[in-house]
Amino acid sequence: METAHSQEQAAPGAFTAFARFVVCGGGVGIASSFAVAALASWIPWVLANGLITAASTLLATELHARFTFGAGGRATRRQHAQSAGSAAAGYAVTCMAMLALQQLVATPSAILEQVVYLSASALTGAARFAVLRLVVFARNRSQATGTVNTTRPVHATVAHAPAPTDPAMLRYAA
Repeated sequence: METAHSQEQAAPGAFTAFARFVVCGGGVGIASSFAVAALASWIPWVLANGLITAASTLLATELHARFTFGAGGRATRRQHAQSAGSAAAGYAVTCMAMLALQQLVATPSAILEQVVYLSASALTGAARFAVLRLVVFARNRSQATGTVNTTRPVHATVAHAPAPTDPAMLRYAA
């Protein structure tokens, strides 16, 4: 009884889930931006962003499974794979934003780089929230709130034998 009750509470509404997403995902995102900047001083920025994106996606997916979307436990491999797909799109957007910045500004300041990176991350974060809520963690949310019976009744039709046409059989049909 206790687990059913806690599962019901674990499925937050859209506003609550978004607030949790901002706190968990935003916290990981801000930490990631500093980690990318630090790592980029040793290796190329695109590689640093890729490594940090992979690590932060694993961490954020676990946080979202446990807290944001109320899955109530660890993320499954399927959820990690789907989350990685949305993160790959985010990676592409942040890379394009930073490459555009480098094309537009010869030597951008660290503050400008952070603003561009965090702005691109925020835009992809909003899209990522929708994907995670509606696709990746949707099954867990529907299971936690109860299953909905979507089956329709089956109307059986009884097959009738064709009417006899042979005159000899007509005697037995009556």
